Amino acid sequence: MTYNVIRTSDAGVNSVNPAILSTVKEHLNRDGWALLRGFDMNIASFGDLTSQLCRTITFDPARENTDKNTQKVDAGLGPIGLHIENGNTPVCPDIVAFYSTKAAFEGSQTTICDGRDVLAAFSEAQKERWSQPMLVTRTLPEALWKRYLANEHPAISEPEEVTQEHILQFKASIPDQDFTLNMDGSLEYRIKVSPVRPSSLSDGQAFANAILGPSHNYEPPVYALDDGSIVTSDEIEELRGIAETCTVEINWQDGDVAVIDNTRVMHGRRAIRDNDRELSIGMGRL
Repeated sequence: MTYNVIRTSDAGVNSVNPAILSTVKEHLNRDGWALLRGFDMNIASFGDLTSQLCRTITFDPARENTDKNTQKVDAGLGPIGLHIENGNTPVCPDIVAFYSTKAAFEGSQTTICDGRDVLAAFSEAQKERWSQPMLVTRTLPEALWKRYLANEHPAISEPEEVTQEHILQFKASIPDQDFTLNMDGSLEYRIKVSPVRPSSLSDGQAFANAILGPSHNYEPPVYALDDGSIVTSDEIEELRGIAETCTVEINWQDGDVAVIDNTRVMHGRRAIRDNDRELSIGMGRL
């Protein structure tokens, strides 16, 4: 079942213009996400849409670029748990958009879960537990963390330019993060995040994080809450069950674009049964 659809017939045009962008932002404020269907879209126009929605473009260093603003989505064939994009990084995107170049004939529906609904479904004990700050720890290979830093540091643009000084500058610019540089060039990275967080686009708190999400291209992180307790697999499965009751699916059609408030709404994917599909992602900060 799909909700929050913006169709070309709603505005009498087949291309994204300022009026459509305004409607998208209304949906983001009200519902946390929107689906554009029937628009004249290609990779270039999708990249333009991403740049109009986001002041600063963000990339995942493990993904292949499709153009200067977008990347290819390729995360295996299995189901992907609900998460906010780059939720375990120091600079989380505010907006994430997906473009279906070629929809799957069967399966691979994108799952959408409003973190406000998850928070509302919590018991008081769960609200108290997940409102604590949470420390995320994992080790990143040299190639990935240098690509990420080259994208985020304003003074450099290529991984080969990264120096120790750039690392220290980036660390100083964002609170609640630390690291240990290993002899093999990998980085043990630690950052404190909030499992329950405010939206960057609208009022209200939401359970919006990457606890339920994948580690397809990365080492699985260790999550520890502020009281010192480690988040267990049983707790994660309990959260997964609650979130599933608040989840809807996007059954993709060719040319669809989904725009998501990445600080409120989590997304994931059902298992892929038709591997002949193409999906791109664009994301960034306001």
